[in-house]
Amino acid sequence: MKKIFYIFYKDFSSELRMRFALNALIMFVVVAVSTILFSLGSESVAPNVYAGMFWVVVFFSAMSGLSRVFVSEEERGTTLILSLIANPVTVFLGKFLFNLVLIFFINSVIALLYMFLFQEFLIQNWNSFLLAYVLGNFGISASSTIIAAIISKANVKGTLYPVLAFPVLLPLILMLIEITKSAMEGNPISDVEAELLVLISYDVVMITASILVFDIIWRD
Repeated sequence: MKKIFYIFYKDFSSELRMRFALNALIMFVVVAVSTILFSLGSESVAPNVYAGMFWVVVFFSAMSGLSRVFVSEEERGTTLILSLIANPVTVFLGKFLFNLVLIFFINSVIALLYMFLFQEFLIQNWNSFLLAYVLGNFGISASSTIIAAIISKANVKGTLYPVLAFPVLLPLILMLIEITKSAMEGNPISDVEAELLVLISYDVVMITASILVFDIIWRD
């Protein structure tokens, strides 16, 4: 656990100093939300549209900021040192924890902006929304971390990340949109039990599979 925390702290302190991922995330969120706000104007749209727009912004925010978690190690030439001082599982969990904290922060900003700027983005069932929010962040973080590890070994890093991330995250995003729509309509949590079970299964499978295959990716 100490080594996991040290890897997390190394990335966290580096991000506070350089702010590569944070600046990219904040800039994208501001531009995306502003564009949606000006495009809609005073138009009234259905809850499923707001739910879709919310998670689409979250998805592309993750694409903008979470891909550098392993690329930065390759660029600085610290990959070999990191592999010598910690085993692959420790490295993955440390990077996963960093991405998790980052995605929780930026998604909280997105949610607050939506609630403040869009009057029709009203959550009537907070239990459903918060469950989707937490499970969704875990799934996005796990998927983004293992995909970032894969692309760090590739020659073309910039374009490969969204290509790999889209099919992996699409089922997750679709479930999150459905649950958020239900929460906005005030439906009971029992109406989205199947979707919540899919989210839980997705998170468990993704985290487990990532830990199992990360050793091969990391030592390649």
